[in-house]
Amino acid sequence: MGYWVIKKEEYLKELMQENALWQAVLGQIELSVSRGNYMTWFKNTQLIKNKDGVVVVGVPNVFVKNQLERKFNDLISQTLSSNGIKAERIEYKIHTGIPPQVKLDDVVLKNPGQGAQEAAKPTRSADSMHPVYRLGLNERYTFENFIVGSSNELAYAACQAIVKKPGDKYNPLFIYGGVGVGKTHLIQAVGNAVMAAKPNARVVYTSSEQFLREFIDALRKKTTTDFAKFHRGADVWIVDDVQFLAGKEKVQEEFFHTFNNLYQVNKQIIMSSDKPAKDIPTLEERLRSRFSQGMTIDMQTPDFETRCAILHAKAMSQDIDLPQETAEFLAGRTQSNVRELEGSLNQVLAYCEVHSAQPTIQVVTAMYETRRSRPKHLSSRHIIERTARHFHISIEEILGPKRDKDIVVPRQVAMYMLRSELHLSFPKIAHELGRKDHTTAIHSIGKIEKELSYETPIKQHVIELREGLYA
Repeated sequence: MGYWVIKKEEYLKELMQENALWQAVLGQIELSVSRGNYMTWFKNTQLIKNKDGVVVVGVPNVFVKNQLERKFNDLISQTLSSNGIKAERIEYKIHTGIPPQVKLDDVVLKNPGQGAQEAAKPTRSADSMHPVYRLGLNERYTFENFIVGSSNELAYAACQAIVKKPGDKYNPLFIYGGVGVGKTHLIQAVGNAVMAAKPNARVVYTSSEQFLREFIDALRKKTTTDFAKFHRGADVWIVDDVQFLAGKEKVQEEFFHTFNNLYQVNKQIIMSSDKPAKDIPTLEERLRSRFSQGMTIDMQTPDFETRCAILHAKAMSQDIDLPQETAEFLAGRTQSNVRELEGSLNQVLAYCEVHSAQPTIQVVTAMYETRRSRPKHLSSRHIIERTARHFHISIEEILGPKRDKDIVVPRQVAMYMLRSELHLSFPKIAHELGRKDHTTAIHSIGKIEKELSYETPIKQHVIELREGLYA
């Protein structure tokens, strides 16, 4: 099998020319579209290939790819033409944004058969994916559907670097930020990417709450050795919400020994928290020190352009073309976190579904005008009672301790309705439903929000409840 040989100087010259051409194209497009459209769909693109009438444009994720194909392909074609490029075909490919590596010697080697070999590799079967579910990873959390902006680009870059060499760089990685900024999505994307690149790698994802629960169970069953072996056998150990370890001395001790064991053998450790380690109360100093010895990154709330991109991406995942004006309106109204942003979008889509309307700016502004005239009787108690009645259970059951599925689901829906309609805080929602821990409310609301992304019975229940509240 032969190789193509390309001189390094020629290769670099070609890259520079393509970059200059694409910058000229982007400059022209920027004058043709709104700033929101440009920042959302064009800013982070690049020209990968321009040869034999085929132009390949690199894009950061699948949502930008779909939008450029569906809405802006003609504009890109015309702009390329005005810059002297006659493109017979334009392709959009997901690209990390990292320029191709150039060898230290004077040539770059490309194997013409390499693509065919890679294509011939068998994909992982459903059976081989089973460990992913067992270890807690959600396969929907990937780099491809993570929207990158100025608020999270450093965390995103660090996570991608970890995938290439787990345990070698940024170890441990400690990411902190407020509720709903995408921490869980990003750290699970690392796990999924590692599993895709190395199917035999042991990726263990757990929340601190799950770690605590399993540790207590191991103590009760006298299986602490198995528990320790499971976690300390990880190649990549991902722990979500480590702030909940605070105040739990025995669990912190086990966590400390597991951390040390993995770190000593260069296994990758990734943690997330809602606050920096130094601000976690009652956290042992030795853990605080360990958490801070690697790379610590603050993930901020998404900026306006990123919020617009997230809205477009979420709508597109449901095959809905969200007008830019509507995205900008919603992004301007919701500035706190991604979950509330998704909640706003779900409300709009549910409203449009009930009224057989498109999510135009006129429809959405009219919807919010209607919401301003919310009935005076709409209180926490009213929403809880209405939810219980809708699901044919008693108010005592929805507020009580029972964990039966036909009671838990209505309770979760009630929590979601309190959040979406009255904008109550998580501790307040937990209190209204008789729960002691506000993390229950966070989990419940997150679960219902995910259900609303698909055509499920839960979505129909929420639509009917909401309509009944405002009837």
